[in-house]
Amino acid sequence: MTNQSGHWLVTGAGGMLGQDLVTALAGTGGRQVTAATRAELDLTDADAVLAAVKGHDVVVNAAAWTNVDGAETQEDAATAINGEGVAHLARACEQAGARLLHVSTDYVFPGNATSPYPEDAPTAPLNAYGRGKLVGEQAVTRLLPETGYVVRTAWLYGTHGRNFVNTMLRLAAEREHLDVVDDQLGQPTWSYALAQRLVALGDAALAGRAPAGIYHGTASGQTTWYGLARAVFALRGLDPARIRPTTSEHYRLPAARPAYSVLGHERWQAAGLSPMPDWHEMLSDALAERGLVATS
Repeated sequence: MTNQSGHWLVTGAGGMLGQDLVTALAGTGGRQVTAATRAELDLTDADAVLAAVKGHDVVVNAAAWTNVDGAETQEDAATAINGEGVAHLARACEQAGARLLHVSTDYVFPGNATSPYPEDAPTAPLNAYGRGKLVGEQAVTRLLPETGYVVRTAWLYGTHGRNFVNTMLRLAAEREHLDVVDDQLGQPTWSYALAQRLVALGDAALAGRAPAGIYHGTASGQTTWYGLARAVFALRGLDPARIRPTTSEHYRLPAARPAYSVLGHERWQAAGLSPMPDWHEMLSDALAERGLVATS
């Protein structure tokens, strides 16, 4: 390692989280950062992955197949990226001596819990996307038992690209009322806050303070999509009564969604870090600091 902060590689650097990671890494100083978009680094190409990882101290994998519904009919293609591609990264990190921080999902759980899922809760994905992401998780924990970190997140929103918060802000100018699902519970999480947390975890890993394994990178607290939409409207000075509750049955989608996606955060203490802030506080900061306007 050339300096205390190390040489970092961010995969999926063109996506919402990837762009925030590059910004967060640049803002803290002292790091060499290589940003690789999905077009620049194909995770399904083992030789390309091996070459890209060489010389890096920390790899943050933000590259993924994110089309949840599309994965239902293209499971092999989705798993090639979210599963086998992650295994290529893990093997490359093993050879390079690099720490791997891999971003995963709440979709590895069945969504039938009534209290927050701990990091070691049994997994049982409901859909093809979740099954592929679980393959990736298992590759990291199997191949990098001492230097692999899986960070599960959920309900991400941010400045870059399509996401629920930006969609609500866009539709607020187009429709008088919006019908939003009120029977799914989760933790809306600002992608920039997650990026900052991944940087902190990578620093702790390099310093030998963070044990390898699974962490949950979501905001604290919980709400529904309906509750989130009302909060977005209220924070923007719009009338929350314009948001009307509905059920998941109203929006039939190819892939089943977990009804309960609330994750526990106990493992952060082992890394010397506190859980992330409450979702409402995080949303307020996101709207105030970054604006969050729809970009696509």
